[in-house]
Amino acid sequence: MLKIGSPIPHKRSRIEIIPLIDIMFFLLASFMMVSLQMSKTENVRVKLPSATQGKPDFQPNMINIAVKSDGKMFYEKQEVDALRLGEILTNRFRADTNLPVFISGDVDTQHGSMVKVYELVRSAGVQKIAFCVTSDDSEQLRQP
Repeated sequence: MLKIGSPIPHKRSRIEIIPLIDIMFFLLASFMMVSLQMSKTENVRVKLPSATQGKPDFQPNMINIAVKSDGKMFYEKQEVDALRLGEILTNRFRADTNLPVFISGDVDTQHGSMVKVYELVRSAGVQKIAFCVTSDDSEQLRQP
């Protein structure tokens, strides 16, 4: 018996693994998303009291600067001018280069006054600067 070969080359069948890996990753991600949505935390609903005024937390390792609506600057509840504030910031930054500074301004403080204090803090070399805000005035800002 004579065996006649096919003109079409015979390929061996093989299992492609890359699409299977893709499907497995998709199933894993889907399972994780579904399982995260299924876990619910049950808490007792309570009405939290609102704080009228918190204690000021003046700590020696941070600086609090307040700016009044007329542009006056206060360091540790003492009124200071720009030159004196610059000296204080420079000296404190030399002692601690990781010094955080918190700047709080009155609601009616002009933008220029806040920028002036910000520039003083940056010129002293301080990198950690935060502006203190409150959420109580956010309702007033939303009303037309």
